[in-house]
Amino acid sequence: MRQPTLFLTVGLPGTGKTTAARRLEVERKALRLTKDEWVKALYGWQNPSSAQDVIEGRLIQVGLRALELGIDVVIDFGLWSRDERSALRQAAADLGATVELHYFELTPTEQRERLDRRLSEASHTTWHMSEEELDAWAAHFDVPTAGELDGSEPVDAPPAGFATWGEWRAHRWPAAIA
Repeated sequence: MRQPTLFLTVGLPGTGKTTAARRLEVERKALRLTKDEWVKALYGWQNPSSAQDVIEGRLIQVGLRALELGIDVVIDFGLWSRDERSALRQAAADLGATVELHYFELTPTEQRERLDRRLSEASHTTWHMSEEELDAWAAHFDVPTAGELDGSEPVDAPPAGFATWGEWRAHRWPAAIA
């Protein structure tokens, strides 16, 4: 049986992650899991922060099950932290899957132009994002290392207080809204 691949799209809003995820979905016949599409379908113009982690958690569960079944999966969330990427890299390794990280970046000006264009041309797919939000998100973004991108860097140990990455995943991506 062919070893499945977990594709992780990494980057800030508007950098091209979903476009690339759609391409990978077709080229690799992969299951594409794009959080924003689910949030939009469930909440419309609202974008409740309380639902974000749960939706991501549910989609990750589906994605890991698909990997178990031998299906390639594209996780299209942004994955801004190294811990998020490490947790998913380890989950894929535990299932015998390979991982490909695809990192997308733009200058702030290019990012703003893309986001404004998307809002005007396809407002049903997005939300307005202020300059303050974009700046704050960029400040909290962990740029992937070369070793993360090419797969040569081992997965870190889980953060303090967590015995396993599975335990950390369950904490980071809860199964339900509390």
